[in-house]
Amino acid sequence: MKGLRGERLASQFREEIYNVISVKLRNRYPSLSAIISVTQADVAPDLKTAKVYVSIYDPDAARKDASFEILKQNAGFVRHELSKVLHLRTVPELTFILDESMAYGARIDRIIESLESQDDKDE
Repeated sequence: MKGLRGERLASQFREEIYNVISVKLRNRYPSLSAIISVTQADVAPDLKTAKVYVSIYDPDAARKDASFEILKQNAGFVRHELSKVLHLRTVPELTFILDESMAYGARIDRIIESLESQDDKDE
């Protein structure tokens, strides 16, 4: 969603979705990974759908995948909780997408550091 209103709505969605996940969903599912962050929310201009990008940090890959599955399965619950907080005629249907950009960035940083250390050894 473009424009000032779209940016404001996306920011509000991101904040409120994070609140629902970190408090209400974590109370229902104590097995959720410790660090879950909502990195971006793409709300369609007609407010029918929204793509929610989440980043999950957990050293255990199985627990990370399980946490993401819990998020996907509870998209309706999160939407229902959003309807209580947001004052909109319709609350969009949520689609959770795993955001791997932070892990990708960390991997690139490690590669660059290893290349720099190899250059130091060669000199």
